[in-house]
Amino acid sequence: MNEPLVARMREFGTTIFSEMTALAVRTGSINLGQGFPDTDGPASMLEHAVTAIRGGLNQYPPGPGMPELRQAVAEHRKQHYGLLYEPDGEILVTVGATEALAASVLALCEAGDEVILFEPYYDSYAAAVALAGAVRRTVALRPAGDRFTFDPDELRAAVGPRTRAILVNSPHNPTGTVFTRDELTLIAAVCQEHDLIAITDEVYEHLTFDGVEHVPMATLPGMRERTVMISSAGKTFSATGWKIGWVCGPPELVAAVQSVKQFLTFTSGAPWQVAVAHALREELGWVAGARDALAAKRDRLMAGLSAAGFGVYRPAGTYFVQTDIRPLGFTDGAELARRLPELAGVVAVPTQVFYDHPELGRHFLRFAFCKKDEIIDEAVMRLARLGRAE
Repeated sequence: MNEPLVARMREFGTTIFSEMTALAVRTGSINLGQGFPDTDGPASMLEHAVTAIRGGLNQYPPGPGMPELRQAVAEHRKQHYGLLYEPDGEILVTVGATEALAASVLALCEAGDEVILFEPYYDSYAAAVALAGAVRRTVALRPAGDRFTFDPDELRAAVGPRTRAILVNSPHNPTGTVFTRDELTLIAAVCQEHDLIAITDEVYEHLTFDGVEHVPMATLPGMRERTVMISSAGKTFSATGWKIGWVCGPPELVAAVQSVKQFLTFTSGAPWQVAVAHALREELGWVAGARDALAAKRDRLMAGLSAAGFGVYRPAGTYFVQTDIRPLGFTDGAELARRLPELAGVVAVPTQVFYDHPELGRHFLRFAFCKKDEIIDEAVMRLARLGRAE
C-alpha cells in the first residue's frame, strides 16, 4: 500500500511533546518538557463544573458557545483591555486555542496563500498552515540580551503578493518573550500596509512577570478590525485538559472561523464552559496569585539551570525557560534531549524542532517551570550531573 497520509502532513508525524512525554514515562524521568501544571486550578471553578454535570448540563451547548461564557469573555476583554466585543457574533468558543488557530487558518487562507510565522513557533501553527494548503514564511526570533526579538527588515522582506496573514504569539512559546508595544506597532504597520490579517495567540496573556505588560494587537490603532484574537482557559486557570478556548474579532472574521469550526468539532463541553465563565468573573485574583507563584518557580529553575552550567534566558512570560547548551559542551539539542534521561533523569524539549531553519535553534533546550517546587528542586539536583558528564 502507498503511504496513506496526505503529502502535506507527512513532515509532522508524532509531536515532540508526545515523544518526550513518552520518553519521561518510559525512563521514569522528571518531565520538564510538556507545559502542563501539576496542580489544579481554582476550587470554585472545579466545583462549578461538577455542579453543572450533576445538574444535567451534559448535552450539546450552542455552536458559538454557552451564552454565559461568551458574555464573560466580552466583560473580560472590556475590563482588561478596553476592547468591546459583542457576545453574539464577535465571540466564538472553541476546543482550546489549538482548534481556534486551526479553524482560523483554514477559514481565512486559500491554498497557496502565505502565512508569516515567527520562528521558533508552537508546532501546531505549521500543521494548520499545511492543512490549509497554504505556505509558511518565517521570521527568526534571535537572542538580544536576555530576550528574543526579530529584525524589522526581515519581517518586511517576508511579505509577498500572496501573504494573507501574520500569526503572532505573545507571550511567546517557546522563547518566553513578550513582544513590546513598539514591536507590535511595527507588526501592525506591516499588516495595515499590506492588508493582512493578524491571528494572535494570547493564551499566556495573564502569565507575564516582572511587571511586563501584555499588549493585545487588537488594541493598537486600526487593528481591531483585522485581528483574530485567541485565548483560552487552559493556561490562565491551570486546566489544560478542559480545552476551552475562544476567538474574538469583527463579525465577518468570526463568522468565517465558525463556518469551519462547526465542521471540526461543532461545539465543546458545556460544563467546562459555565465553569470557565465563573472563573473569568470571580477567580482572576487566583490567577494573580498563580502568576506570582510561577515567577518564583521561574527564578528557582533559572538559578538551578545556571548553576548546572546552562546559558539561561530570562522569560518575561509563559511556562518556559529557554537555555543554551553550548556552555556545557553540547551542540545538538535534539541529541541531548534524547540522552538527558540517561544523563540526568530529566526530560526537556529541543527547541530546534520549532524552526523551519533548525540550525538557528540547534543549541537550545526548553524547560517548563509550571511544576511543584519539590519537582523543580529534584530536577535541578539531577541536572547538576551534566557538568560532570563530559
